[in-house]
Amino acid sequence: MEKKVCESMQNGAVLGETTKKDENIRRGNWGNQIEFVLTSVGYAVGLGNVWRFPYLCYRNGGGAFMFPYFIMLVFCGIPLFFLELSFGQFASLGCLGVWKVSPMFKGVGYGMMVVSTYIGIYYNVVICIAFYYFFMSMTNVLPWTYCNNPWNTKDCSGVVGSSYANASIANTSTLMRNISELVNHTAKRTSPSEEYWKYHVLNISDDIGHFGEVRLPILGCLAASWVVVFLCLIRGVKSSGKVVYFTATFPYVVLTVLFIRGITLDGAVNGIKYYLTPQWKMILDAKVWGDAASQIFYSLGCAWGGLITMASYNKFHNNCYRDSIIISITNCATSVYAGFVIFSILGFMAHHLGVDVADVADHGPGLAFVAYPEALTLLPISPLWSLLFFFMLILLGLGTQFCLLETLVTAIVDEIGTDWIIRNKTYVTLGVAVVGFLLGVPLTSQAGIYWLLLMDNYAASFSLVIISCIMCVSIMYIYGFHNYFKDVEMMLGFPPPIFFRICWRFVSPAIISFILVFTVVQYKPITYNDYIYPGWSLIIGFLMALSSVICIPIYAIYKIWTSEGTTFLERVKNALKPDPSWGPALQEHRTGRYAPNVSSGSNLNQEGQLLHTKEKPEEVSLMIQGSNDSAHNPEASV
Repeated sequence: MEKKVCESMQNGAVLGETTKKDENIRRGNWGNQIEFVLTSVGYAVGLGNVWRFPYLCYRNGGGAFMFPYFIMLVFCGIPLFFLELSFGQFASLGCLGVWKVSPMFKGVGYGMMVVSTYIGIYYNVVICIAFYYFFMSMTNVLPWTYCNNPWNTKDCSGVVGSSYANASIANTSTLMRNISELVNHTAKRTSPSEEYWKYHVLNISDDIGHFGEVRLPILGCLAASWVVVFLCLIRGVKSSGKVVYFTATFPYVVLTVLFIRGITLDGAVNGIKYYLTPQWKMILDAKVWGDAASQIFYSLGCAWGGLITMASYNKFHNNCYRDSIIISITNCATSVYAGFVIFSILGFMAHHLGVDVADVADHGPGLAFVAYPEALTLLPISPLWSLLFFFMLILLGLGTQFCLLETLVTAIVDEIGTDWIIRNKTYVTLGVAVVGFLLGVPLTSQAGIYWLLLMDNYAASFSLVIISCIMCVSIMYIYGFHNYFKDVEMMLGFPPPIFFRICWRFVSPAIISFILVFTVVQYKPITYNDYIYPGWSLIIGFLMALSSVICIPIYAIYKIWTSEGTTFLERVKNALKPDPSWGPALQEHRTGRYAPNVSSGSNLNQEGQLLHTKEKPEEVSLMIQGSNDSAHNPEASV
């Protein structure tokens, strides 16, 4: 008996369930609660928290932007996060399998897979560039410090030393050139870090259609990045759950070290003031609210399929309500904290150059690979700080990439569902990783940065909003909010709080619709610095965006066509109603309306299979204690 109790505890079963083994042995579960939380934090906290939020904050009114940001977090971010976690956890299925709830909308799951595929392809390219900068930082002098390199142009103007003068030469002409450069710092200049990025790392071509050659160092780093991701996921959540103890926590150590170093620098206070000083009049600007809603939505990873997938490996009675609040708040707090780290260094750089903080502030790749690396060259022992910064970017990226790959693998394995595919899940992971690497190769060419930004701006933009909106409507109004509230209560031991019930039904769909309208109204054709994308490339961008959304009507038509019924309305009705197998994965959890009609001469094992015995069934009352310390008392026929 004691052995069984120990095994139950090791499997993560909740206390009080000593007679049951709350473990999906066939599919697998997280080793413990912490692994899920850390994985979800690693998934939600990504590169955008560092290179997008601080820029949005200072551009949209500084501290005043925090008000609409947290309003959107409360009314849209956390409710949607809780909805997706509870959805995946209840059925213990990935983003495809969960649509047994209403098979006609399975196209939403395929749309999530398409989005995750696009993001996974270009996201790992960004990680591989961070790998390259990390390796190049292993030197006494950072290669983007001076302007005396073969790739530099005559317009290069460094912030450390002179441009083309040797340190040992000190003549009048050199001195005059240095003075001229210092005067020109206030004007637009080409920094050595920018030229290193454009002419050495990317060797960028002049047009998106001119691929040129593949950058072999970047290609090698891309291969290394995919190998790391595969090895961390080689045993699914059992291996990735152990890796996240480091990948999800160490970035906070690096952020703290960089923050402490940053606030000790001259000009750091000015940078932080620029970041936080509220401009309250901007709260009345609809664009500020739109940016806040969009940042919350995209930052939390809603509608990517990752949240559903990660939650599907939870124990059935895990308190995902608590988890959703913890993870969402952690994500947003990280964004705010990262702003202090970024702007303290940028403030120091602006002070050194004698310019305004706005002249050195940037976002996206421009911040990560140009502005911030240049600021690091001004610090003593600059290679050390550079190593820490890019190692942090690598870990932040990998945390998200793990979940993107696992989303695709889980969807494939769940959809096929055979014992063979489950036993050989590692080969599926390897296959997806190889395909992802091959599809990422064009992004390592000289035109790769153009394609990367095109995918970033179009592949996961308005399509995510549409997918999320349809998901809310289908669960709340097709499956029925009463049914879903009962499902959540059966899983957690208490019904979802009234605030979330109102948000799921009315507030969150309204905010999602607002984000969609805002995205359409504020749309501007993509540009990269001074480069304007040609029309044909924008068409490709829109086709990428539509490729995920079009899955929804195509699959709906297919499902209606193949459903039973003599009339069109009968087919639609049958396509909408839940599949008979919808519900908790383990038979021991299928109580109430999910309880099977089992004959008196049969028994059930822990996988839900019938075991015929000669013994008469006994009614056993089991106290199930949820993660929230609440208890309920379902009756199971054993």
